[in-house]
Amino acid sequence: MNQRHPRSFLELPHRREFLSDVGMGFTGLAIGAMLHRDSMAQESSRQSLLETHPIAKAKSVIWLFMNGGVSHMETFDPKPFLNTYAGKTISETPYADVQNPKKLANERVTVPDANGNQRNTLYPMQVGFAKRGHSGIEVSNWFPNVAKHVDKLAVVRSMWTSDSNHGAQAQFHTGRNMLDGDFPTLGAWVHYGLGSLNDNLPQFISIGTREYWIRRDGHYLGPAHDAVPLRIDPNNPLDFAKPERSFSGEAQSLGIDLVQQLNALRSVEYPADPIMAARVASYELAFKMQKSIPQILDFSDETAETKSLYGLDLPHCRDFGMQLLASRRFVERGVRFIQIQHGGGGAGAWDAHGGLKSNHEKLSLAVDQPIGALLHDLDRRGLLDETLVLFASEFGRTPGSQGADGRDHHPFGFTVWMAGGGLKRGVVHGSTDELGFHAVEHRHYVTDIHATILKQLGLNSRKLEIPGRKRLAIDHGTPIDEIIA
Repeated sequence: MNQRHPRSFLELPHRREFLSDVGMGFTGLAIGAMLHRDSMAQESSRQSLLETHPIAKAKSVIWLFMNGGVSHMETFDPKPFLNTYAGKTISETPYADVQNPKKLANERVTVPDANGNQRNTLYPMQVGFAKRGHSGIEVSNWFPNVAKHVDKLAVVRSMWTSDSNHGAQAQFHTGRNMLDGDFPTLGAWVHYGLGSLNDNLPQFISIGTREYWIRRDGHYLGPAHDAVPLRIDPNNPLDFAKPERSFSGEAQSLGIDLVQQLNALRSVEYPADPIMAARVASYELAFKMQKSIPQILDFSDETAETKSLYGLDLPHCRDFGMQLLASRRFVERGVRFIQIQHGGGGAGAWDAHGGLKSNHEKLSLAVDQPIGALLHDLDRRGLLDETLVLFASEFGRTPGSQGADGRDHHPFGFTVWMAGGGLKRGVVHGSTDELGFHAVEHRHYVTDIHATILKQLGLNSRKLEIPGRKRLAIDHGTPIDEIIA
């Protein structure tokens, strides 16, 4: 992407000039984007990314991902006909053609259970819905706090993906099936394409448990574009960020300066070594983060009203509330991309093959108030217009039952919503059929979400090509212009 000018082998680069010449690197604290602002070559290259989208409407993204597969029928896409025909097979309803393979020729149309039987006995909705706000968008009774802000949402009810197992978590983040290999996540592309808003903080943060199929972000962009994993604990927010014993600030500064001088000398001998180069960046940023991150995670300067708004006084949502309050504080200070995994670990907590009602009711209680608080808090502070919030899961769940009281994985139709960042408010786009089986109107593969977010950030996905890494058209996706203001 960048055109580098040859440097004399004997010319020792200035520290800042050397740092700005870094594009790839090593270690989770190596943040390449912090270097972009100081590099004229990078600025020129970044300008070419923006030429088809001259004005970015969003500065930051808060990516809320519910691991395991949230049921669209019990959250944001009500299907009352499931109640009408509960216990019947799909073929016994007026909607038997939703399984017609000619309808959507390139997809599987039924999902067999472990014994090869088709799961097409309809399972009723496990929660009620009501029309909310001025827009009248229907939202599950399990999300009363999000429902208060439904007029801020752009709900997309017509998503589909191609992985029917939890590798779909990687697919939602990268746009590619896990079996295709390792590909950068959307957060890594944003990190690669945009400069820093605050050099004291990482520009790409990951919060929550990540399984092996989605543990890294940069991949062929380089590990410098991996997210920095973060714990919401001011005493221990980062791995390896504390020295084994106490040092004065002056001693730490001297140590950092010495390491940088030695690294600069080493760079003359190995001028193209990305590992060493990114270590220089990581040392400088890690030193700054030792002070800046604990300050952000210290909520003592927040009002009692704000802490209560996020549910920090409620055991069932305190942890997630802390993550979202921290996210607001990070975007206030210029962090670009905050990726939060809720219910991570294994298949994911939302994976309700049995006991769907108790599972989703409990998990919704954990996330609903903090998400509603985030939307309200960003809006009242004037931050929602420049912050794009996404609520997503890797796929939906089947209209039919699994066992007595669960639903299986369902990649053929599901729902996500977005808010802020220059999107329309209080709109629904796309739909599934009457049973929630297939996305049928304005269908969107997961990279259409990526393309929408990139467009709002002022990036042109097709300008983010890497030599020797040509991407497929579906990798880029298409912005969902119908939901863009």
